[in-house]
Amino acid sequence: MSVRVSLPDKVYGGYIFDLDGTLVDSMPTHFRAWRWALRKNGAPAHIFEWDEFNSHGGMFAVDIVAKLNRDYGLKMCPETVADEKRHRYCELLESEPLPVIPETVELVRRLREQGIPYAIGTGSMILGAQETLRSAGLDGWFPIMVTPGDVLPGRGKPNPDIFLLCAERMGVKPADCIVFEDATPGIRAAEAAGMACCVVGPCPPQPAC
Repeated sequence: MSVRVSLPDKVYGGYIFDLDGTLVDSMPTHFRAWRWALRKNGAPAHIFEWDEFNSHGGMFAVDIVAKLNRDYGLKMCPETVADEKRHRYCELLESEPLPVIPETVELVRRLREQGIPYAIGTGSMILGAQETLRSAGLDGWFPIMVTPGDVLPGRGKPNPDIFLLCAERMGVKPADCIVFEDATPGIRAAEAAGMACCVVGPCPPQPAC
């Protein structure tokens, strides 16, 4: 298995982890669910292939659909597409348990043992995030989890609000935190929050579906 991330030697006051593609190898499953929901709602087949999908990683689903509407002149209902995508994702998880990303999960294990604060800051809504953790065998590992439902509408990644709220709930100054991210919106959010960022490499490209 290829190494997806090189962990930093420095010890930080707080550790913030994106979820999908950073702790859990869930991006291929999200991709399949997105493609299904978009095509069901009238999006052309060439929209949101693998590279475009990855460039939106970490964004709130409703914001993604709204952006696709603007970019391609579509009129999809963001709430409907996001809801159908989430339901399809959960259906796929019933038959396809998700693997973890070993490097980051092992780091979380060490942080738990040492009592160092850590949190999840994800673009997934709470129910989807909980299903991802359950599928990967990580439910109960994360006492602090911040989702788009915890910040003002429109203030998800690449805005810093989710990560700043993680720092607040951990009781750690933003400058003393490090974020683990796999996608550009989340990396930009970490930079805007004034936090260090460790980039987790992408999984291999997936065929369009």
